[in-house]
Parts: sequence; C-alpha cells; structure tokens
Amino acid sequence: MAVVPLQYRFDGPRHAPVVLLLPHLGAKWSMWEPQMPDLTRDLRVLRVNHRGHGGSPAPQGAYSVAELGGDLLALLDTCELERFSVIGAGLGGMLATWLAAREPDRVHRLALLATSAWAPPARRWQRLASQTRAGGTVAVVEEVTRSWFTPAFVDRRPDILARMVEEFESVDRQGYAGCCDALAEGDQRAALSRVRAPTVVVSAAHDPVLPPGHGRRLSNGIPGARFEVVSGAAHLVNVERADRVNELLVAHVAS
Repeated sequence: MAVVPLQYRFDGPRHAPVVLLLPHLGAKWSMWEPQMPDLTRDLRVLRVNHRGHGGSPAPQGAYSVAELGGDLLALLDTCELERFSVIGAGLGGMLATWLAAREPDRVHRLALLATSAWAPPARRWQRLASQTRAGGTVAVVEEVTRSWFTPAFVDRRPDILARMVEEFESVDRQGYAGCCDALAEGDQRAALSRVRAPTVVVSAAHDPVLPPGHGRRLSNGIPGARFEVVSGAAHLVNVERADRVNELLVAHVAS
C-alpha cells in the first residue's frame, strides 16, 4: 500500500527541539490540547492525525503497523526532521515504539502512554473493524468510549466526553477499521530490545483496556525504561490526569 500523506501541524518555538505527538485510535490531534501549554514552552510540537482521522486520507483495506509507521517516516522526511522525541498514546504508542526501534539514531526521547507492545485479543479488534465497516464509528462508539474516562470524571466534565465522542463519530469508517486491523496483527515485543531512546512508560490505574500490567511488561522489554502508574484515570490518562502526565512528560522530554 502506498504511503498516505498525513495531516499535521506545528506549534511552539520555531527553532526549539521537536517532539512528535501520536494520538489514540479514534482520537484526533486535539486530544493533546491539555499538554500543549506545557510542551510548547520549550519544544516545537508536531501533531498528526492517523489515517481517516481529521484530514488524513483513508484508503480502503486493512492496514499494518509498518504501513502506518511508513506514513510517519514519510512525513518526518518531508519536514526534514533528523532528530526528535516522540510521545505516543494507545495506537500512537505502538507506532512510537515501532519508530524508535526502526530509527534508533533519530529518536531522542520516548514517552508511551496507556499502550502496549501487543494488544490482544485480536478477535476484538477484528470485530470492531467489521462492525465499523458496516455501520461506521457510530456502531461502536458506546463500547469504545466507555473505557476512556472514570465515572467520576464523566460526572465532573461531561462536556469533555461529549466533545470527544463527537470527534470519534466523525472518524472515517475505513480509516478506523483499517487501524483496528493493524492492532489485531501488531506485535512489537521482538522489537523492544532495539529501542535506544530513554523511555518512560505511563499506565492509568483504572484503564480497563490496557491495565498497568501491559505497561509494566512494555517497560520491562525496553532497556532502561522507567514505569509510572497514574492514579484516578482510565484509558485517556493524558486528558483525565493532565496535571500528573504533564509533570512526567516535561521532566522526561523537555530535559
């Protein structure tokens, strides 16, 4: 499959070190808004949208992690970025790991949020892909989004959930399904030992999709990686506990 030209944007000081932000499956680059004030003080932030998210095209068919990673490499080459840090969440974290293992000399620092090297069971992702191709993201919105936040956060900030659900429902069905296929087949465990960038892995204490055991196994596979568990948050830990996540990211990536 040919490389897809991803939608992207830069924010922050023009000549500062670059950090690439890779979002969760089903979320757009707007999911990183809680991090932007802190990260853009000293870094030039590059945000992207996955295939079918926002303005990124969505070719039909199943995707692979390598194909999604190829989109990122093409963009980084287009932007002439030879050295950068990467922060990835969920699917974005798996792609960040792929990128750091494949291009160890280019990735300066790595931060992985609510993610895993391997996201079983494959049949769940295959089912979500099939349902989405048939009925669009509205067919799976309830199942997918109920893992994003704790009930206490939803009660306190229903506006944030409503906005993110609306964005999720606008994701192209082919793009979302194809990315589900990539997760079904994706397995980065053998690549972890090739990661050379200093890495922090962050899990959310109440994440029902990828509980902290996934993050611990991921950090154990990456040489020298540090593992952190953030309390009071579900899968979208960077939104629900932006205060703590920002502390961790700034200390790790902007140092």
